[in-house]
Amino acid sequence: MIRSMTAFADGEISADNLTILCELRSVNHRYSDVSVKLPERLRFAEADARRLIADKLKRGKIECALSYKKQASENSLNVNREIIEKLLSATAGIEALMSNPQPFSALEVLAFPGVQQETETDKEALRERIVQLLSQTLEKMLETRAREGAQLAQLLEDRCQKVNLLVEAAHKRMPEVLHNLRSKLTARVLEMVAEPNFDRLEQELVLLAQKLDVAEELDRLETHVAEVLRTLKQPEPTGRRLDFLMQEMNREANTLGSKSADREMTQISIDLKVLIEQMREQIQNIE
Repeated sequence: MIRSMTAFADGEISADNLTILCELRSVNHRYSDVSVKLPERLRFAEADARRLIADKLKRGKIECALSYKKQASENSLNVNREIIEKLLSATAGIEALMSNPQPFSALEVLAFPGVQQETETDKEALRERIVQLLSQTLEKMLETRAREGAQLAQLLEDRCQKVNLLVEAAHKRMPEVLHNLRSKLTARVLEMVAEPNFDRLEQELVLLAQKLDVAEELDRLETHVAEVLRTLKQPEPTGRRLDFLMQEMNREANTLGSKSADREMTQISIDLKVLIEQMREQIQNIE
């Protein structure tokens, strides 16, 4: 199954008076590059996040961001009364030394470090919820990558069919190319030599035909196209293999162009290289 490396997915889940949020982003990359951003309170889950992502996504630059929001409830705000009493006592002593002390509000007291107390976190229960959330978000991302991958696979299959048509046209064109070449060379020799050596001419024509023969290149192109179509059906990630096949196809198209002996064969070579480059660009985004 072909999967794209470009996708986005998000999700949220409730746990321990918290709403935990997860965002996953991925773009194309030659290898697997995973970055995980976590608040300090959730830092203990980083190893689990990396393991889950590595199990599901084999290639791409992947960014995972986990955050949380506190849920409003009657018991969601705990204050440290002992610190407040010490803070007010110290404030009263300081104000006694000031000529014009400024009043402060209860909200300013709450903002003082240590006044608000975090509820004790059950890390194991929270870990299970984070793993559940990340697994669900990863499934969403896989679905998105699979949908885009199916579209990429269709584009590649369409271009493979066009490559096959060009290869077929080149096969049909070659006999005419060789015939025209023979006629031109024979006519040129007859113009320049009064008594030409036709045996020698025939030998030279055979050697030239061998140099211009592109049957092997065309056969290899057909083989590579068949391998691309087969690879598109494989269940494992195939982006690197497809990229290698594009390099091989481009090499054959270049050789075809260098051996071209007329305008139509040159145009076929150019059209092949355009198609192969289009395929290569699409393959850069395949896992």
